[in-house]
Amino acid sequence: MKILVTGAGGFVGRSLCPVLAQRGHEVLAGVRAAAAGNLPFSQIELGDLAAGVRWPAELGSVDVIVHLAGMAHRRADEETMRRINVEGTAALVKAASGRAGRIVFLSSIKVYGEESGAKPVAETDARHPEDAYGRTKLAAEGRLPEAARAGGMQYAILRPPLVYGPGVKANFLALMRVIEKGWPLPLAGIRNRRSLIYVENLADAIARCAESQAAAGRTYCVSDGAPVSTPDLCRAIGAVLGRPARLFAFPQALLELAPAFRKLTRSLEVDDSAIRNELGWRPQFTFEQGIARTAEWYLNG
Repeated sequence: MKILVTGAGGFVGRSLCPVLAQRGHEVLAGVRAAAAGNLPFSQIELGDLAAGVRWPAELGSVDVIVHLAGMAHRRADEETMRRINVEGTAALVKAASGRAGRIVFLSSIKVYGEESGAKPVAETDARHPEDAYGRTKLAAEGRLPEAARAGGMQYAILRPPLVYGPGVKANFLALMRVIEKGWPLPLAGIRNRRSLIYVENLADAIARCAESQAAAGRTYCVSDGAPVSTPDLCRAIGAVLGRPARLFAFPQALLELAPAFRKLTRSLEVDDSAIRNELGWRPQFTFEQGIARTAEWYLNG
């Protein structure tokens, strides 16, 4: 198929484009401007999505759009995030009307909030986003079905948890640095469950949603599989870095007085049985393999 990937120069996009090409698809790397970086694929300038998408003549029609472009920066104001994540998605679908057969939209586990509670969250569970990113992703999800139908397109939505892998940034990279430096962390007593997904596993799930007719109109949670606790994640990172994580126990109630630690103490687990049962999808890499590949990138960076 001919597949346009928006946000192709980003963390997920740089893993997805090669995966799609390896599966025999023609990949068009949609970028805001040509200066987005050296990508070994045809680059298509889409401009500012929220300002109204320019659909270049050379783009023509495509079979699938994979919409990764968006804003996740914590310090951005909600109105700016809404303009990009919600209005930008709607503008893209409008521009693609009559030009694309399907859109695969990358949403987030954060539409459920910051914790899952006693059991994993699934596709039909209540959504209670607690930050601007989660709220705008949920709003974009809400606009997508009607907009896609109006444009004569199918749609599919994926809700991944925290994504890690070579090139990862933000909190995961910061955690790796802390462990590599040997700094002690007060996390030994935490007994939570966190779902994660290795970036190439996510890329494979996106490809499956682009290819499978069974994915049309569906929303899927996706993950590496069994959740891990925060202490076990730290220990796994330490093991592959060759620097055993230095963990000590500290009362969880006191830890959670600091917002930065609250995300490390609570459970945020998804039930991804729907995509496994309906599309026959399975992660190609185990958690251990994903962590090892991420550590190799970090040590060689």
